[in-house]
Amino acid sequence: MAAVEAGPVPATSAPEDAARDAPEAAGAGLEAPLLPAGNRLSLHLYPGGCRRLLRLCAQQAPQLLEVDFLQLSGHEDPQLLEAALARLCWSLPHLRSLVLKGGQRRDALGACLRGSLTTLPASLSGLAHLAHLDLSFNSLETLPACVPQMCGLDALLLSRNCLSELPAALGALPSLTFLAVTHNRLRTLPPALGALSSLQRLDLSGNLLEALPPEIGGLGSLAELNLASNRLQSLPGSFAGLRALRLCILHSNLLASVPASLARLPLLTRLDLRDNQLRDVPPELLDAPFVRLQGNPLGRPPPDPLSPPGTPMVPEMPRLLLTSDLDSFAVTPQGCSVTLACGVRLQFPAGATAAPVTIRYRLWLPEPRLVPLGPHDALLSGVLELQPHGEVGLWLLFVPPRARRCREVVVRTLSDDSWSDLETHLEEEAPQVGAARAVWEGPALLRPAGPDRVLLRPRQRLWAHCQVPHFSWFLVVSRPVSDACLVPPEGALLCSSGHAGVRVTFPAGATEEPRHVRMQVVHVGRRELPALLGEPEAAASPLLCLSQSGPSSFLRPVTVQLPLPPGITGLSLDRSCLHLLHRAAPAATWDDITTQVALELTHLYARFQVTRFSWYWLWYTTKTCVGGLARKAWERLRLHRVNLIALQRRRDPEQVLLQCLPRNKVDATLRRLLERYRGPEPSDTVEMFEGEKFFAAFERGIDIDADRPDCVEGRVCFVFYSHLKNLKEVYVTTALDRRARAVRGQVSFYRGEVPEVVPEEAEAARQKRGTAALWMATLPIKLPRLRGCEGPAWGAGLSLAPLNLGDAETGFLTQSNLLNVARRLGPDWPAVALHLGLPYRELQRIRHEFRDDLDGQIRHMLFSWAERQAGQPGAVGRLVQALEQSDRRDVAEEVRAVLELGRRKYQEGLQHTSLAPRNLASPDRSPSPSLEPAQT
Repeated sequence: MAAVEAGPVPATSAPEDAARDAPEAAGAGLEAPLLPAGNRLSLHLYPGGCRRLLRLCAQQAPQLLEVDFLQLSGHEDPQLLEAALARLCWSLPHLRSLVLKGGQRRDALGACLRGSLTTLPASLSGLAHLAHLDLSFNSLETLPACVPQMCGLDALLLSRNCLSELPAALGALPSLTFLAVTHNRLRTLPPALGALSSLQRLDLSGNLLEALPPEIGGLGSLAELNLASNRLQSLPGSFAGLRALRLCILHSNLLASVPASLARLPLLTRLDLRDNQLRDVPPELLDAPFVRLQGNPLGRPPPDPLSPPGTPMVPEMPRLLLTSDLDSFAVTPQGCSVTLACGVRLQFPAGATAAPVTIRYRLWLPEPRLVPLGPHDALLSGVLELQPHGEVGLWLLFVPPRARRCREVVVRTLSDDSWSDLETHLEEEAPQVGAARAVWEGPALLRPAGPDRVLLRPRQRLWAHCQVPHFSWFLVVSRPVSDACLVPPEGALLCSSGHAGVRVTFPAGATEEPRHVRMQVVHVGRRELPALLGEPEAAASPLLCLSQSGPSSFLRPVTVQLPLPPGITGLSLDRSCLHLLHRAAPAATWDDITTQVALELTHLYARFQVTRFSWYWLWYTTKTCVGGLARKAWERLRLHRVNLIALQRRRDPEQVLLQCLPRNKVDATLRRLLERYRGPEPSDTVEMFEGEKFFAAFERGIDIDADRPDCVEGRVCFVFYSHLKNLKEVYVTTALDRRARAVRGQVSFYRGEVPEVVPEEAEAARQKRGTAALWMATLPIKLPRLRGCEGPAWGAGLSLAPLNLGDAETGFLTQSNLLNVARRLGPDWPAVALHLGLPYRELQRIRHEFRDDLDGQIRHMLFSWAERQAGQPGAVGRLVQALEQSDRRDVAEEVRAVLELGRRKYQEGLQHTSLAPRNLASPDRSPSPSLEPAQT
């Protein structure tokens, strides 16, 4: 293993000028990377990898002549990246593999972000030995002209770019065996693609292809072809020429027919035609065991071409797939199926609207005062708002987690200032039944379906779907299974569908008018009660909740039947140990009413009569005073065991991730996060209720660096929901001097809403036991010492003209806000400046004027741009867009949070002065001032 020392780059040519003009503070003191065995040089994990490479090239180290693999990050500064690539031909002449992938950075949801690479220098065509080129996850809109000139190229990866076409010159690569152009914007393919006689694997999935050129049949060596998720309506007959084809993936297209010649390809072992528009399939394919046909309308009759004149043709329903940057879509009288970026699917049937209408949607984070949950409910989604509010018919489909035993999933909607449950169906995607067989992916249960049919039921995705009569706010909850009936004066019997043996008998005359009655049964684990009471023989029946509409009591006693606790029978029990407990809302106490009712026991059940509905629970224990114990046991049923984590981003320690995780998800989450974050071990396990509020307070010199809608007096507010992420990322700062030494602070988590005074650590430590304690955990936070900072602190002594960028309704960015933005940018500021529309000549002037001051470069660029935008509409939106286009979505989210806070204060000011109505259903207002926009 040889080490190469980095030296200064002489300013003798344009590439070196770009490297010299780039900020030198970030590169000061960097050690050159070691060249590992195998002649691989991986610089994508190093900050300033391009600068390191330029230093190595300037040294003309002999070890570079042996390098045959180089990987750089696509998120580098564009000028530095161009300068580094221009040196490869001379410095790494034996390079065989070049990887310039983006995707190392991720957004708030963990999705990979594109790199800034838009082109390649022409000199790269001189890499005579280059066989592998990976440009995935970048911003290429056209293929660089040097790529088709790399005659020795064996593998070319262009996935996750912005390519709308491929050049015909690509067919001149005689050695190309693997081509991947997935998830781009390709609409057509060049006929010259068929000249790639050596091509063995071709992946074009996730594009906009509507047809294939006939020349594709000339790919005689092609063994694997992936065209999934396009818009193909037919396949050319030349497919029969793909004699070497083994794997053909065509699912999620619009194919109405396929040629029968596909079945005669001699080496074909898998043909995936799922989710197309195939109504009829050639018998050769239908009988083939390697063909997958699920999701096709097989056997459905096509529109009759001989229908009487004047018969209206029913067109296929359009399908829309929205990305995260779209918040509206159009619906016509024809109807459509829309899949939102959050995973919700909307289906508008034909005739749902008489005229075209634009639908707006927004996903909100839930808040307890807006989203009331029952004692045993669990929230499964955020709050989806559909506008304009009104009467529109559609089907709404969510994808919730699988419901646990004895629980069900329901969709709730806000109507007339109250939430109500919609009739919800939880179903798997319907399997198809083929004439001979239907083959499914994944584990499956085989069931006979007739003499010539086989039905395979795989593990499929569950959909919670319901019919929605209006536009409003919607969410999904999991609750104990609910059974309901309408009790007439003649009497009725209500049985639980989740627990055999739980039933309620209404005698004739129990009510004068029909009334609705609802029953919920909560499952109780066998181990929970013995562990709480310290009594191995203790047991409890399911927990029964009864509610009704109408008068509070019945005219005649109603008989309730509960199963005896597990392991207890009516022949062997000690009646003195059997307790019937009762809880009447809104009281939080449980009362032992065993002596107040007549318990009738059978071998398996206990029956008793009541005239009022409430909660009922049957216990078997030797304890005498069980009321207080029942309250604790009921709380334990609703508690979740969680751990708290606080991690700092490796490349930016001032960015802190805070999250509350159920205990069973901690290990998997940390394995995923620790590639980009580091920090202390998770906290000890604590217990929290669904919908419980808590907050994080930074202490010992650490403070939050920006105003946020969810931040009160420097403390970040949370609400715990067991099925949601409970995650927030914040920027922190300190008033202490980091030039002398690192700042060692901490973040503490407390229950409840933010109080005026947070207890001191010593006081909090005394209250660390129990769910009633305020303090939950404290984790260390360290801000490292600032190196190379001899001058005053960042931003100290600035003399900048005061300004307010934006307007009152969309939100202002003040001078302080812009300074916070400037602090975040670092070496990425040139990309932001170019996306803001600054000419490259002005960037060069700023670099020269502040050539020894990176902070001055950033401040001058940002404030000079902001001053020119004074009074112009849309300036803040352009800044947010430029930040996102420069892969600084973290800063863009901070700006959005500031704007949201400003808009909220503006609306509250209008309400305070009675200038705006307090209409919850107004399309232009959020459902509640306490709501936050969900991160996308």
